[in-house]
This record gives sequence, C-alpha cells and structure tokens, in this order.
Amino acid sequence: MNDFATLDIALDPRGFATLWLNRPEKNNAFNAQMIRELIIALDQLQRDDSLRFLLVRGRGRHFSAGADLAWMQESANLDYNTNLGDARELGELMYNLAKFKAPTLAVVQGAAYGGALGLISCCDMAIGADDAQFCLSEVKIGLAPAVISPFVVQAIGERHARRYALTAERFDGTRARQIGLLAECYPAAELEQHLEHWIANLLLNSPQAMRVSKDLLREVADGELTPALRRYCENAIARIRVSAEGQEGLRAFLQKREPAWRGEPRTLSQPLQGPRPPQGESH
Repeated sequence: MNDFATLDIALDPRGFATLWLNRPEKNNAFNAQMIRELIIALDQLQRDDSLRFLLVRGRGRHFSAGADLAWMQESANLDYNTNLGDARELGELMYNLAKFKAPTLAVVQGAAYGGALGLISCCDMAIGADDAQFCLSEVKIGLAPAVISPFVVQAIGERHARRYALTAERFDGTRARQIGLLAECYPAAELEQHLEHWIANLLLNSPQAMRVSKDLLREVADGELTPALRRYCENAIARIRVSAEGQEGLRAFLQKREPAWRGEPRTLSQPLQGPRPPQGESH
C-alpha cells in the first residue's frame, strides 16, 4: 500500500488510518530514515480531508525502543552542525504530529523509550498495556531529552517530567496512566479489544467537529484569557453551527436519527508514497 522502508500505513474503509512503526527486528528504534519517512507520511495524511482520525502504533513486541544504536554511533562522530540538522528533523516530526489536524491516538505495548515517549506525548490521546515500559533514558548515556521535552511537559506536567528525565527510571502502563501519559491502560491481552471500543466511539463523532475542537483546545491551552481568545471561541461555535456537518448534526438530533457521518464508510485518498531515492539507488 506504500513504499516506505520503515513504516506501514493501513487505511481502514471506515475512514481512519493506522501509522505503523515497522522495524520490529530493531524494536522499532528511530533512525534518520524513519524520522524522515514519518515526516513525509504525516504530511501526506494531513492533506487528506476525509481522514477521520489517526492511530500511531508499533509492529511487533514493542512500540519503540527509542534511538537506534547504529544511528547513535554515527551521531557520536558528527560535528555540531550535522547534529543540529538531525535535531531539527526530529523537532519537525514532533511538531507536525502535535499539530496534526485530525485526532491522533497512540496505542502502546512493550517498550516506549526516549523519543518514543515524545511521540506518544505529541498524540492527542494514548492508551496502552498495563505492563508497557516507559523511560526517558537519555541522561543514562550523557544526553538530555531536549527536543521532546516541550511535548512531554505538556503531556505529564513539569513535576513528573523533572522526575523521570532526571532519574531515567522506568515506569509501567499503570503509572503512565496515573501521570496522564496514557488515558487508559489495560491488560496486554485485552488491548486490541479495548482499542476497538475507542475506534467505535471516535467513529460516532463528526469529523469536522473533532478537528475544530482540537484547534479550539490548542488555542485555549496556549493562550491567555483575553478578549481576543473569547472572540475566537465565539466565532468557532458560530461557524460550526452553520456548517454542513453542524446543520446535519442538529437536524439528526432533533429528528432522533443517526447523522450522515455514521452512515456509509468513507474512502480515503490514494496510497501513500515514501521518499523517492536518488537516481541509481534502489528502495
């Protein structure tokens, strides 16, 4: 369905997509290629207005073990400017996922270390197995969770972020739920079953209303309570009330019927394409 080397994109006929980290033989560890492909995939998915929401997952036993060891060895031999370029790539990925238009849900099993914890923090919601293992492990090897830190702090708060960034201690899915990284955690054997409940619930909702709500909450969270913010919120509800989906939702509610968006499955856009290699190279 796509020609990415490190990812797999599954398009569901119900109108959502699953973005799979697909290096199970490397525990889905990040390297430069995966980061670049994630940026490209998110950009292509972002352009599809028919996309209702996006799941972010990892193939195999683990969500992601963090940075690839071979990539880290290469980075150790690079100069400041080259390392800065790598950091900006990772920053672009995190920012683009955090600002993704449609709702995003991370589904976590196994290990989620380092940058993987940042990826989860960038999603609107996350669920996981109660025995999943999380760790901000950077200080153990003389580094810092720098690029992911704004997103981690937003997800779990400064106090928890200080603890786990400074101690590099591991914590499980139950603890991740307690500090707000996960919305819910479940026994590993029941994770798929509970995921289907989340999917079914999201499919009940107006796609446009979810996107508007996401934008609205971002503005409210990032801004002070000013007259301008008040006007933004007032305009948001006025616009959505007169929109096609807003009108359909109100009519369906008053007529005691299902709204149109719960009817026929949506067809998503064309298969996604990975980066094209330079001429003469193979995929």
